[in-house]
Amino acid sequence: MKKSVLFSAILLVGAFQLKAQHDDAAMKVDSLSEVVVTANRINLPFKENSRTINIITSNDIENSAAINVADLLQQVAGVDIRRRGTGGSQADLYIRGGGFDQTLLLIDGVKMDDAQTGHHTMNAALPLEVIERIEIIKGPAARVFGQNAFAGAINIITKKNLDNSVSLNVEAGSFGQINGSVTAGIDKENSTHIIHVGRMTSEGYRNNSDYDNGNYYLKSIFNKNLQPIEMTATFLERNFGAENFYTTNPTFHEYEETQNSLLAFSTTFKQNKLKIQPRIYWKRNQDLFLLRRNEPSFYRNMHISNKIGVETNASYASKLGITGFGVEFSKIYLRSNNLGNRNRSMSNVFLEHRFSIADNKLDITPGVALTYFSDFKFKAFPGLDIGYNLTNTFKVYGNVGYTYRIPTYTDLFYNDPVTSGNPDLEPEEAFAQELGLKYITPEFNASVAVFNRDADNLIDYIRNDVSEDVFVATNITEVNTKGLELDAAYNFKFKDFTQTLSVGYAFLDDNILDQNEELSRYSLNTLKHQYTTRLSMQLFKNVRQNIIYKYAERTTGQTYNVWDASLAVKVKQAEFTITASNIFDADYIESGFIPMPPSNVLFGLQYSFK
Repeated sequence: MKKSVLFSAILLVGAFQLKAQHDDAAMKVDSLSEVVVTANRINLPFKENSRTINIITSNDIENSAAINVADLLQQVAGVDIRRRGTGGSQADLYIRGGGFDQTLLLIDGVKMDDAQTGHHTMNAALPLEVIERIEIIKGPAARVFGQNAFAGAINIITKKNLDNSVSLNVEAGSFGQINGSVTAGIDKENSTHIIHVGRMTSEGYRNNSDYDNGNYYLKSIFNKNLQPIEMTATFLERNFGAENFYTTNPTFHEYEETQNSLLAFSTTFKQNKLKIQPRIYWKRNQDLFLLRRNEPSFYRNMHISNKIGVETNASYASKLGITGFGVEFSKIYLRSNNLGNRNRSMSNVFLEHRFSIADNKLDITPGVALTYFSDFKFKAFPGLDIGYNLTNTFKVYGNVGYTYRIPTYTDLFYNDPVTSGNPDLEPEEAFAQELGLKYITPEFNASVAVFNRDADNLIDYIRNDVSEDVFVATNITEVNTKGLELDAAYNFKFKDFTQTLSVGYAFLDDNILDQNEELSRYSLNTLKHQYTTRLSMQLFKNVRQNIIYKYAERTTGQTYNVWDASLAVKVKQAEFTITASNIFDADYIESGFIPMPPSNVLFGLQYSFK
């Protein structure tokens, strides 16, 4: 660890000694100062926001050596992606030590939470080819998004236009990986369309770890010359061997199939200083699980959840500042042979106001979310963001807020030989505070934040005695979580090309193990120290290379170092890629009992037609 940190520090210091320039005769670099964060009702430039937000730009995605969103998010300090499978088959999402049910995923602002279980969160992640950027909001976000944004939220912003183009992508590599996709853009006089069809398959790197995944995506903007109406339709399926995903029994060979789909329509009305954005959507998730893959009748779970929602978000600018407000109504239906037939109604009202004083150097944003659940009644969650611009590029900020999460249907009703739900569970609640600094210029940006979260009624699966086999969902006592995060990125010139060096570090400490770790099932394996580095280089006109380093130390005592790299060579309209993962063959586990893949390589060819 020390050698790797020293290596990155030397690179960063050396980079500062090179003169930064502004010409564009090199690899494109997205400027964070120009990014407008769209993850709430009050849209603000990144540098003006008074929260800890990480932006993964299109340039970052291109130079990430990542194959899917799960791999990409692992490169962000403070975000913990715990994978059981590969190819994005199953990955759990954690922010700042929160559980996999406590982070909200959004697609262009549409909430993709699933009432069955947070294990399905990443099933909604889109293929990288259609993503413009990803906004990662760390810390409590209930007053902005409502339920499930307990520890943070991730908003995937999709591309709006690919002009008239077709891109073909073919990849093959270790473990029998074969991937293929077609992405097309159609730009007509009064409409725009983006279509993506892709398939990812693998024989697997260990017994019963094969997968066959499909991605289907359509985004259309109609009537774009008058009142544009945006339609998004997705269908993502994952069929995969799930060996030891949930058990260690050698006679079980688990298998799972999931389907996640979304259909959403939205538009934006603007009149003077008023902006109104209505949206209607339908989200569906299907989950089939077999405990014995070749013996379906032995143990089979089938869950189908549907969520229908309508919402309107608005903002109004006046001499007193910007007021954001919104209302949301949704209905959830669950059909399950294990959890039963359930339904829930939800209503949310959001209100926030941002005003600036002291020559616009000081910004203050109070807000509140009022929420009603048909089975958990009424909740109110206020929060406050404050920021002060010390200079045009240097800002200090802080925020406080209450946050919450209601139990999933799995928490409430699931039963198998070793797990028992609890219909008497109470919602999880927390009060969180944060203080941070950020510095942003086109060449260099950095941020540091310290945070604290005091949580009540966290849900864990507990057994009363080590001799018992059944873990029961239980509201455990108070848990304190605190930590520190540091991010920095520097763009510099070398041989007339732009190079980028970024580093991130996160430290997290909580007292959850004091609850008695021998009796707990899920509260272990938190990332205590996390360090990431990415060096993106271009030494020749049509060749670029990327090196990614990740270090992790978990509360279980496990530490590991993982190196990834990619090389891309562009020849006219074709681009040849080589992506190497876990180059030095690190032996490590992210979740449960599943060893991660050994060293592997993927070769790719992308050809674009204009």
